[in-house]
Amino acid sequence: MENKKTILLIHTHQKYDGISEGKLNKTLAGHAKSFFESKQYEVQETFIDNGYDPQTEVEKHINADLVIIQTPVFWFNTPWIYKKYADEIFMEGLLSQKMLNDDGRSRNDVTKQYGSGGNLDGKKVMISATWNAPNESFDNHNQVFLNGKSANDVLFNVTLNYKFCGYDILPNFHCFDVVKNPTIDLFMEQYNTHLEMISKMINK
Repeated sequence: MENKKTILLIHTHQKYDGISEGKLNKTLAGHAKSFFESKQYEVQETFIDNGYDPQTEVEKHINADLVIIQTPVFWFNTPWIYKKYADEIFMEGLLSQKMLNDDGRSRNDVTKQYGSGGNLDGKKVMISATWNAPNESFDNHNQVFLNGKSANDVLFNVTLNYKFCGYDILPNFHCFDVVKNPTIDLFMEQYNTHLEMISKMINK
């Protein structure tokens, strides 16, 4: 393939014995890796729980056309190790000015908006998330807990870091009710369809 695309697959899972073993997240990540490799993409991976070097991670982001954040949802966010990872990688990307220069504003040009200082325009990011919450909890004003909010609303802050650096946010993928009613075959079928759409979007 000419101009071979590169995918960065970030594994955020943090194991809790007997509660969150990470099997589904591992399966989803493995499916994504196989999917893109079958299309001759290069796939790089980061397993946060195994440790990482911030400078190396910045280079991985610079080299990748698409970042996929594979994550369980713990207490309505990613595991805390991902927040630590994001703080360190985006700070390194700012200090080196490889991912962004500043927040985008200028004292000399008031039309420049906050959040427009990224250097990685054209790169893309998506989340693949697993939830204990059932699908009917979201986008439904009759559900008093989330009051009509979507799964994307809950994880908005995760991709916002990337938008701050210039990334386009692609449609996320969510698996719901994975503890009480896991439908693994259906999840895999739906994820494959989602990845086909994503592949077309990054090749436009």
